[in-house]
Amino acid sequence: MGAGISGISAAWHLQERCPSKSYAILERRENIGGTWDLFKYPGIRSDSDMYTLGFRFKPWTSEKAIADGPDILAYIKETAAEFGIDKHIRTAHTVTAAEWSDADNRWTVTVDKGDETIKLTSSFLFAASGYYNYDEGYSPTFVGSEDFKGPIIHPQHWPEDLDYAGKKIVVIGSGATAVTLIPALVKTGAGHVTMLQRSPTFIGSLPAIDPFAVKANKYLPPKLAYIANRWKAILFSTFQYQLSRRYPDYMRKTLLTMAKRRLPEGYDVNKHFNPRYNPWDERLCLAPNGDLFRTIRKGQADVVTDTIERFTETGIQLTSGDHIDADIIITATGLNLRLFGGAAIRRNGEPVDLTTTMAYKGMMLSSIPNMTFTIGYTNASWTLKADLVSEYFCRVLNYMDDNGFDTFVPEHPGDSVEERPLMDFTPGYVLRALDTLPKAGERAPWRLKQNYLLDIRLIRQGKVGDQALRFSKHRTPVAV
Repeated sequence: MGAGISGISAAWHLQERCPSKSYAILERRENIGGTWDLFKYPGIRSDSDMYTLGFRFKPWTSEKAIADGPDILAYIKETAAEFGIDKHIRTAHTVTAAEWSDADNRWTVTVDKGDETIKLTSSFLFAASGYYNYDEGYSPTFVGSEDFKGPIIHPQHWPEDLDYAGKKIVVIGSGATAVTLIPALVKTGAGHVTMLQRSPTFIGSLPAIDPFAVKANKYLPPKLAYIANRWKAILFSTFQYQLSRRYPDYMRKTLLTMAKRRLPEGYDVNKHFNPRYNPWDERLCLAPNGDLFRTIRKGQADVVTDTIERFTETGIQLTSGDHIDADIIITATGLNLRLFGGAAIRRNGEPVDLTTTMAYKGMMLSSIPNMTFTIGYTNASWTLKADLVSEYFCRVLNYMDDNGFDTFVPEHPGDSVEERPLMDFTPGYVLRALDTLPKAGERAPWRLKQNYLLDIRLIRQGKVGDQALRFSKHRTPVAV
């Protein structure tokens, strides 16, 4: 389910490691690429370096570490075509339900093709649809929104014909989308842009072109250069995250100093860029080459930290008494979570209550047979985790073939393992969905540590046949 990064990763690993298996990829959209086909707002780009957002099996060779959305989409399409994966993709196929039958030992997947509904069966189901609701983003209710005379736009549904040349724009929000949008809007003709935030976000700066990669590509053979660039990126992001968690005050000071050096003298950095939470309690936003800070320093954008009282005909009235004039309001207020593309998951005709399940190695759910899903890292590149999940899934399939099994299912550990939230991460879109998500446990294999180096050991090198994952051979009942 899904022809984005996770689905392409799963397909390549199946072809490479389980060549006897057949597969189909069902993609609800008309095109492949997932996130990178959906989002069209100005400046859309990666917030992870491309040496790790790129696939392990398909090196990203450019020196451009932070890539634009169209370049990433082209890379995904190129990968699918190069390895013949595109021939297995069925676009405009929306999975509305998936039901496991113990009697048949099969999944039956209900698919909406627009003009008809079809059912497909399979031995295994791989959910590579991410965790966002791709139909609608999160849009809080703003008093007076019907009074505003200009357009109100959520970036998830960006109108490609929007004329914002010379216009005054307010971007509500301070997450990755807002940090990306504001410099891009200014660069492409906006008059003035205001980032309106209720509370600050940590924002770091990295060079868009990695100087290490420039030298590696110049002096090393291509294969060695790719390995060096990839592992440098992995180790740097791991070190940065671990440093943030162990020494949050030091990392806070470092990020604020970085911002202060790039902003006008006397700028109130503490008010606008110093969050109440610690670094990496929420994902750290990235400003390539400090573009957001540079835009503010040039006077082309500003930041207002306040709360909204109401929308007016000409802008936004703040609770402080100030008013921000606007021709266009953009609600970069976040996304909604939705697992498995919103498909209903059932077993033997009964809906599965996901909140009663526990995630095994962050990729399989207790009591649901022959199903795997991908949720990428929240503190590093999504693809690092996607490739590990795909690799482990193939290890499980080969283990089953070697030992005469055809069914796997994680066994819920019961009270022996304390429940924890599925995601060790506290942004608004996660907190809003916690009561609908599966659980994690307080120890492995029911809990992962958001650490690629540790996950290599647990997922790539760990035993497949452990006590928590039960394997069996289905026996068809004999008629009497």
